[in-house]
Amino acid sequence: MKVKKYALLIVSLLISAVMLFPLYWTITGSLETNTQIFRDPPYLFPPAPTLHAYASAFATQLPHLLSSFIVATGTTVVSLAVAAPAAYAITHFRYRGVTFLVSILLITQMIPGVSLANALFLIFNKLGLLNNYFSLILSDCSFSIPFDVLILRAFMGSIPRAISEAAVVDGAGDWRTFLSVIVPISRSSLVTAGLFAFLFGWGDFLFAVTMMTSNKIEPITVSIYSYISSYSQSWSDMMAAAVLASIPAAILLILSQRYITAGIASNSVKG
Repeated sequence: MKVKKYALLIVSLLISAVMLFPLYWTITGSLETNTQIFRDPPYLFPPAPTLHAYASAFATQLPHLLSSFIVATGTTVVSLAVAAPAAYAITHFRYRGVTFLVSILLITQMIPGVSLANALFLIFNKLGLLNNYFSLILSDCSFSIPFDVLILRAFMGSIPRAISEAAVVDGAGDWRTFLSVIVPISRSSLVTAGLFAFLFGWGDFLFAVTMMTSNKIEPITVSIYSYISSYSQSWSDMMAAAVLASIPAAILLILSQRYITAGIASNSVKG
């Protein structure tokens, strides 16, 4: 039994090491110069760590980090504002076609992003909405809203109907019941759904490169590619920018870990 346990531990550590090695290489590369990065054999640790790449990347990429934050925040707000009432309506109101609607939501997750990006580009181009946050937020929401509805539906479906019925008996309407009763109970699942929406908006590249034909407000995921051209490649600056772009998402994951764990646990127990 112990041999099996240690073997599983070793395999898990090896898989973790393989998965984390690109992150390690990015961090060490951001602390080196371009010459040191391409040294053969390579350094496992930076011989003379420098923050020059971070200073350069921060000065250059700060506006693009702000753009990513605006897009991710907007995607989160819009997604939750639409997905939470939709999930509540699907789970607590009896009407025909609910199964069909849920099937449509699942199908939307299977649509290739490239196909959707091309269609949205044609629509926003005709409406004159390219190169602004509005078009990019709506594009990201086209994927995050169906996903958030499915997440919230799984939790809200486990809330006893008697709770909402008791609120109605006390004189609360549908919206009052939703805002005053269902939302507080669903706090952990709302944080989980909001986190997924934020990360999707923060890390989106496909919609960003499609909807942004100007580099004025392009997010960090697109701006990073400016370090690579036909004539020069600033790999250390690019790695530093990648690390800076990962920090907000990592902090958000750490801060919301308690709510995510609570949401998953409650879904598994009640489901």
